[in-house]
Amino acid sequence: MEYTSGAASWQKVLRRAGAALLRRPQQRRPGWSIGVPLIAAAAGLLFTTTATTAGGTTLREDRRPQLNQLIQDRRDEVAASEQRAATLREEVEGRTTALAESDGPIKEQQDRAAASRQAAGFTELTGPGVIVELNDAPRRGDGTLPAGATNDDLVVHQGDVQAVVNALWAGGAEAMSIMNVRVLATSAVRCVGNTLLLHGRVYSPPFKIVAIGDPAALTRALAESEGVRLFRDLVDTYKLGYSETVSTVTVPAFDGSTTLRSATVPR
Repeated sequence: MEYTSGAASWQKVLRRAGAALLRRPQQRRPGWSIGVPLIAAAAGLLFTTTATTAGGTTLREDRRPQLNQLIQDRRDEVAASEQRAATLREEVEGRTTALAESDGPIKEQQDRAAASRQAAGFTELTGPGVIVELNDAPRRGDGTLPAGATNDDLVVHQGDVQAVVNALWAGGAEAMSIMNVRVLATSAVRCVGNTLLLHGRVYSPPFKIVAIGDPAALTRALAESEGVRLFRDLVDTYKLGYSETVSTVTVPAFDGSTTLRSATVPR
């Protein structure tokens, strides 16, 4: 028997394997071998497009800080515009008062408007009334929800605030404020998510509603309101916040713009 070294035996094996492959008939290339280069080219194009779009940044980075900053910037702009508008209104009123000293018709109209300021909501009022506060349900420490509840069940909605406001008006409220903002006949209560939008400003819960009027009539109207009753039923179920307080309250004067953007004549 002939013995050879390990290296020599491996060389013979490789030569035999190569010869066997050469003797095999040439086979047709499978379809996937053609598709692989196409897939690789598409992947390269995708990577190139992603890199160009990112522009050196991370596409999946958290953009919430930028959004929060944008919201804060817009709030600052709104506050600055409101301050400028208030200054201009004071200037107009000052010039009108100065002109009324020498102009009888202007003086007459100014006195007429002054007599209606309280009824229109442009003066601060203090008197007996009711304070109603609505709040979202507290979050559990483990992040779970009560059995059978959804996230919508645990927050105050637009309909809940409107139910309280409508009940207080029905109970004979003489004046009202929401979040210390005077509510007029032209005021609209809207909710964006779980925040309240009132006269262009956004407020977070708890939502505080103050009404001046007969406390007994106001509390009775709240008790008789179906919308308020439905919300109070959920207070026990989902721990939503609801409180009523009878007290001497103050409702501020309305300090926003009185310009009407649209009006409809009832038929």
